[in-house]
Order: sequence, then structure tokens, then C-alpha cells
Amino acid sequence: MKSGIFTVVCAAALGLAVVGCDANGRALETKGVLRVTATTTMVADLVRQVGGDRVEVAALMGPGVDPHLYKASAADVVKLTQARVVFYNGLLLEGKMQEVMVQMARANSQVYAVTESIPQEKLLEPDSLGGHHDPHVWFDVQLWKQCVDTVERGLSAADPAGRADYAARAVQVRLRLDALHTWALAKAQELPPAKRILVTSHDAYNYFGRAYGFQVVGLQGISTVTEAGLADVTKLVDFIKEHQVKAIFVESSVPPDAIKRISQDAGVKVGGELFSDAMGTPGEIENGYDLGTFEGMIKHNLTTIVGALK
Repeated sequence: MKSGIFTVVCAAALGLAVVGCDANGRALETKGVLRVTATTTMVADLVRQVGGDRVEVAALMGPGVDPHLYKASAADVVKLTQARVVFYNGLLLEGKMQEVMVQMARANSQVYAVTESIPQEKLLEPDSLGGHHDPHVWFDVQLWKQCVDTVERGLSAADPAGRADYAARAVQVRLRLDALHTWALAKAQELPPAKRILVTSHDAYNYFGRAYGFQVVGLQGISTVTEAGLADVTKLVDFIKEHQVKAIFVESSVPPDAIKRISQDAGVKVGGELFSDAMGTPGEIENGYDLGTFEGMIKHNLTTIVGALK
């Protein structure tokens, strides 16, 4: 693996769970689970769902972390260099790490952007991104289901003995995502179309809007790198008043100050906190679902949105 910020401690791992190097720099291995590194919480969750007990997944980013601004740490270097397989979102979501991932992929074929299995015609390409695609595909559950293909393929290539197991689990994951998509459609239908206006901190919900019939307005753009200016704030306040929006929302991975200010200026309530670029804390249960899972993330968001806008 070659990168300006990486020092390769071991040669690219050639088997299961790397635990170190011998005196000659060769990777030491132990029998057992396949060691995988993933970037975001959503990607890590998808890998765990497909991999089951055959994989050990280390996530670089935890709850509340903004991948647009994330910088790799020394601990991340260890996780990446010791992983047998690496999965990331792609489409420039990981911002500052994208080049690193591409360089690793060139040196080690077992580095995968999960979004590579989504047909390009299904990706959104906002004018504000200058020819790049919107990376927030997970908010359309049917699009996220297509990412299962890449995960299944990557795990099977690294662990051929588990191919049948990965295939079987992938089928079950797709069925669960189909059920989640059906639930989301029904939940959205609880709001009349005129009330389906979603105002949030940044423009992360365009796929969500397309899939479930919401008009989406974000204070910041697709990425959180550029902060909103006074003109952006004023424009959004005017929009909220004109359309009589009942509630607006903060995001767990974006500072809430700007939205709270808009709430005051527009005389509208903050309807709750949504998960956008990161899921919640694993094991935190709300209404019977785990906020640290993809399903819990989607159900929390839609329940919060529909409840506040009703």
C-alpha cells in the first residue's frame, strides 16, 4: 500500500486476521475471523450484516463524526494496514481520505468503494458539486441495498471458503432492506405531500427526498466543508416563513448553532436531531430499535421527521 501518510508496517495481508509481522516483515496470521476495516458507521454496519461472525470489523469513524472533514489518525493507519479488506463509501464522502483510498486500491485490489455497484444513472449530480455525484446514497434504502453486492464480492474474494455463507447472508440483508424501504414509504405517507418539506443543517437528504417524496432544503451544501454565510441564513429564514414550515432539524454530525439561530429568526421549532453522515451509538435503544444500526437510523429519522411535521 502506497500513500504519503501511510507507513506500511506489514506487507499487504495475504490471509486472515493479521496480528503483526515476523522478523522478516512478513504478515503473521491467525485462523479465525476475517479482519476488515470500514470508514463510516453505515459502511461498517453493512459489512457486519453481510459478514456475520466470519468478520471482525473496525470502523474508523464513530457516532457523530463528520466524514467530510475527517482526517486519518495514527490508530487509523494501523487499522488500515492490518486489514485484509477495506470498505469505504466513495463518491468523495470521505473527503480528505479519498485520495488515500484510491492509492490503496491501486496497490491492493481488496479495497472497495461500496457505492461502485450503484449504476451511475441512479446517482444524483447536483450543479453545486461541479460534476461530482452526491455521496449520501444510504438515505434511499433501495440504493443502499445495491451496495450489498460490493460487500459480498469483496468478502468472498478475501475469504473464498466463506463464499456460500456471505451469499446466504447477503440474500437476507437484501430482504431486510426491502422491508425497511416498504416501512419508510408507508411512514412518509402519513404526511400529506404539501407538508413533506425537510429543512436541515446540510444537503444530505436529496436521495431521501427523491425516494420518499420530500422537498429537501439544507443550510449548507452537500459537503460541510464550506460554512453557510449570512445570505444563506436569510434565504432559508424567508423560505421557512413563506412555506409555513412547521419544524426544522439539527443533525448529529453537524454543529447545531446555525439551525438554532434560524429557528429563532423564523419562529419555528427544532423538531429533533437527525442522523445524517453517521449513525447513533450502538446499544442505544429507542422505540424498540438500536440507533447504532442502519435500520435504527432510518426509522429514527423518519419517525422524528413525520412526528414533528404532522
